[in-house]
Amino acid sequence: MQFLENVSLAPYNSFGLDVEARYYAKISSVDELSNLDPIKSVPHLILGGGSNILFTADFNGIVLHNMLMGKEVIREDEDHIFVRTGAGENWHGFVEYCIGKGFSGVENLALIPGRNGASPIQNIGAYGVEVKDVFHELEAWHLEEEKLYTFTASDCAFGYRDSVFKTRYKGEFMITSVTYRLNKKPKFHTSYGAIAQELEKMGVQDLSIRAIGDAVISIRKSKLPDPAVIGNAGSFFKNPEVDQAKFDELKMGYPDIVGYSLPGGRVKLAAGWLIEKAGWKGYRKGDTGVHEKQALVLVNYGKASGREIYELSEEILLSVQEMFGVLLEREVNIIG
Repeated sequence: MQFLENVSLAPYNSFGLDVEARYYAKISSVDELSNLDPIKSVPHLILGGGSNILFTADFNGIVLHNMLMGKEVIREDEDHIFVRTGAGENWHGFVEYCIGKGFSGVENLALIPGRNGASPIQNIGAYGVEVKDVFHELEAWHLEEEKLYTFTASDCAFGYRDSVFKTRYKGEFMITSVTYRLNKKPKFHTSYGAIAQELEKMGVQDLSIRAIGDAVISIRKSKLPDPAVIGNAGSFFKNPEVDQAKFDELKMGYPDIVGYSLPGGRVKLAAGWLIEKAGWKGYRKGDTGVHEKQALVLVNYGKASGREIYELSEEILLSVQEMFGVLLEREVNIIG
């Protein structure tokens, strides 16, 4: 493992922000994690695909870039296939691998940016499916103890875009591998969002995981900017939850408000709808803005700074809270 100094992180974050790491190292094997003693006293950051992060300043510590690769079927039973992947594997590449093999469960999560190691940290989800639905276990290296731990689903304490790795164990572990439990017999999820309409538009007669994956890809491409073209981190905000009374109050003033019923009398609101209704969709100031097709996405049109993007997100938070009495929460991790 080689430690580099004063490395630009522009190629390693999807906003394309040109910030520097004081030290940088690629981690390509678990064995390399046993040689971190010299930097234990230095602030560290675990970096995967850099697709859910906003740097507001240079990072005065060491960035450990997770490049642990590989995927293999480790076992199967009557109904399931268990696939273990390196945490550095590209998530969409893994989805395509599963579709190609006929392994069902992740097709609704096609084209989500990032690496597999981030999938349980964020409990990534889209179109009615979350990673917790297919998660079996993961292995993670405790950076201080220099020891490998195994986490089950219950250990991870999955929540909405949340897990124990974002709270209790934040910054303590590097995930090294993730094992997913996939279905031999497809279980189709087409009722959420516009999947059914997209399948109809595509003229799909025989439903398949390939067709669902293609529909999701088509929808995402039509709504979300490509980070290779316009810097962004996908959805910047979480969809907020309110109680039924608050939702009923909002619906009186805004009959077209979007909400999804949850267990326990809660309602999930569409953050994108709130932001758009507050007038932010398509907003631009300098090289910072809100995407013209999806109000959930903040973008860097070229030379925006992380601080400028953060300040825009703060303006949006205050605006939505003032208009609706609803506090949004950032989904993107802020580093700086």
